[in-house]
Amino acid sequence: MRLRLAAAFAAIWLGISPAISGEAEIKAAQSSIEAQIRAFLEGDNALAYSYAAPNIQRIYPTVEQFMAMVQNGYQPVWKPRNFAFGDAMEMSPTTIAQRVMITGPDGRAYEAVYTLALQDDGTFRITGVSLRGAATLGA
Repeated sequence: MRLRLAAAFAAIWLGISPAISGEAEIKAAQSSIEAQIRAFLEGDNALAYSYAAPNIQRIYPTVEQFMAMVQNGYQPVWKPRNFAFGDAMEMSPTTIAQRVMITGPDGRAYEAVYTLALQDDGTFRITGVSLRGAATLGA
């Protein structure tokens, strides 16, 4: 039974099963991610900060503190050469995980997994980002 559940979860995550029922929610989450990245690229730090969920804004209560964290720990997200959305998964009716493939400013491939939560105002805000180097073809 556990093996079947694990296989079903893996199939959903890899996009093998039918489309996730919350397609509109996933598009909304992707819009928030893309808007934040665009704000980073345009140097609009206040706008980029506005896409961070309240839990992140509590940890980094000023735009300056938030940007210091991003610039020091998330260079590929802050200044990507390009990015593309990968698999997404609705973790709950109010939480989405979204994989983003990024080419960083150093030209290397990275994978970022964003988590986003639906806010009371109906928008998705970023609750966390996990970043790691990604394998590339021929590497």
